[in-house]
Amino acid sequence: MEPLAVVNYSAEKGAVELRPAEVSPPAEDEVLLEVGAVSVCGSDVHQWQALNSWAVRHPVVLGHEFCGTVREVGGRVRGFNPGDRVVCETHAIVDPDGPLSRAGLYQLDPSRRGYGATVDGAMRPRMPVPARILHRLPDHVSFEHAALVEPCCVAYSAVAVHSDIRPGDRIAVLGPGPIGILCAAMARLRGAEVALVGLERDARRLEVAGSYGCERFVSGSEELGAWARARDGAGADGVVDASGNSASLREAMELVRPAGFIAKVGWGPEPLDYSLDPIVQKAVRLQGSFSHNWPVWERVIALLGSGALDVAPLIGGVWPLREWKVAFERMWRGEVVKAVLRPGD
Repeated sequence: MEPLAVVNYSAEKGAVELRPAEVSPPAEDEVLLEVGAVSVCGSDVHQWQALNSWAVRHPVVLGHEFCGTVREVGGRVRGFNPGDRVVCETHAIVDPDGPLSRAGLYQLDPSRRGYGATVDGAMRPRMPVPARILHRLPDHVSFEHAALVEPCCVAYSAVAVHSDIRPGDRIAVLGPGPIGILCAAMARLRGAEVALVGLERDARRLEVAGSYGCERFVSGSEELGAWARARDGAGADGVVDASGNSASLREAMELVRPAGFIAKVGWGPEPLDYSLDPIVQKAVRLQGSFSHNWPVWERVIALLGSGALDVAPLIGGVWPLREWKVAFERMWRGEVVKAVLRPGD
């Protein structure tokens, strides 16, 4: 059977289809990866629906949350061998000599190019990958679970790197998508009391959040406000805004206590139509959080390997690559939190 890839071929709505997969041999600093599993990201679905606010190079193979098995290694690759099970970062191209890369912040390098948007991604059976962004995967961690390491790293960065969460803190997470649920799970691992906030139509996703011991509330409800103020009346210690709606920042400013923090990880291209004065009045720290780097990946893999972090509640199904549209549609309709594709099936 001819190998196929899921390709976003133009900026129009619905412009995704299966096409013959092109596989080039690995360069000297690359490995040839047999993709074991690739998790469908909301960004993949948004590109399918032509709702993305980021640059895309068409045509492009979708998929940036992936793992697999090394099949070939380039001549300059050290430390990896055929048969190794690995998980891969999303930073396909960075400038290694740029000031941010030299500081270990290559995810913020202005020249960065990522899989599934400007570089062909992982929704195909095999692909070349730079050895510099590979991480070893424990044998007992399944490919289906390992495919979620990338969104776990996004959540870890927002909660454990760009937030000041301490045991006993009261933290509200806005947006019950995969990143929001994982942010809530990470905050729970840091010992916080956590509320996940969504809309009435998010009942299924909010139910999944219950697996991580989170309280669940509808956005704007009196119950949510009462929960935030329950300890001493001042509000939540922090808010993680994982919503894709710019309006959610207003709710974050209402919920957070004076001298608290707001960590914003959700994208929202809409312009704000309200004042940010409450951030000044409350002396609140507003912190953006984007992507992840090497130490974050190593810690998340350790959490999965130890069993401290369980991603099973998020996975709503596993489909062969040829059934990509079923997986995309079920995520689009909110029937599953995460769908996983198996290119080799």
